[in-house]
Amino acid sequence: MRIAVDAMGGDKAPQQVLDGALDSLSLLKADDELFLVGNEEIIRSRLGENATGSVRIHVEPASQIIGMDEAPVEAVRQKRDSSIVKMVKLAAAGKVDAIISAGNTGALVAAGVLMLKTLPGVDRPGIAVNVPTPHGVVMLCDAGANVSPKPSHLHQYAVLASLYYQAIHGKVHPRVGLLNVGTEQEKGTPLVKEARQLLSADTSIRFVGFVEGRDIFAGVCDVVVTDGFTGNVALKVMEGMNSAFIHNVHAQLRDMSPEVATQIRPAMDRLLACYDHEEHGGALLLGVSSIFMKVHGSGGAKAIQNAVKAAYEIGRKNVNASISARLVSSIVA
Repeated sequence: MRIAVDAMGGDKAPQQVLDGALDSLSLLKADDELFLVGNEEIIRSRLGENATGSVRIHVEPASQIIGMDEAPVEAVRQKRDSSIVKMVKLAAAGKVDAIISAGNTGALVAAGVLMLKTLPGVDRPGIAVNVPTPHGVVMLCDAGANVSPKPSHLHQYAVLASLYYQAIHGKVHPRVGLLNVGTEQEKGTPLVKEARQLLSADTSIRFVGFVEGRDIFAGVCDVVVTDGFTGNVALKVMEGMNSAFIHNVHAQLRDMSPEVATQIRPAMDRLLACYDHEEHGGALLLGVSSIFMKVHGSGGAKAIQNAVKAAYEIGRKNVNASISARLVSSIVA
């Protein structure tokens, strides 16, 4: 498998991004290849002589960087030699099978939509994020790719995320909920009401109806479908609460006696790992022809390494092929 990593994207690039990419080589097979996209001098300096000569590692030069605060579409169109654009071009040309970046989310989505083909039957790609809960992982889609969707787009996200969840987490017919301000049928905007009708009519989806934000953590469903605006807000609220929770746990440990803290620290470390975004391999841009992983902007070496691992697993299980087959069959029907 050929995996490209944007070496210049994210708050901790390029040092930790390159560290994570190199660490990930141990997770891949001997014939898998890694493409590092960005400033050639910086990348080769970090790699050193041994890694630079490896047939498994390729350096793809890019002279520009799209900043986290730049306007997405304008940046993609104006910075044609940026690491994001060059990385997506590699996928569009079929030179790599998966692409990974912790860079500007809007620019990544814009580049993906503009340069990559969507899978048959997909109108607009959506970002799928794995959310850890006490009842297992819940997949949220869309988490920010499409802030003004049509009801048909939400229907497509339900299909895409269901197939992705089934392939990665091994659950046949995962339960799908549609995020709303209440579970009653009469509640919600015209968007979610019409989307509800489409989901209810699709017998291939195990639709459980409207769900509220708190239901994400209640074991009610496996997949939560929503528009990109609401999904992104919900995701950022979760991240903020997780950070506050982790901060408070550390504060409590500091206030304990060393003996007690030592005894409970292993359990606390396991708990904190469940809510660490770096452990969950990033988000997948569902519906495009390449495996497209978006890592959190603050992600470090561990996040990149886990994203490479996730991309490899997605490729090994032929998730896009399964999605394409399902969507084509529904079109023919």
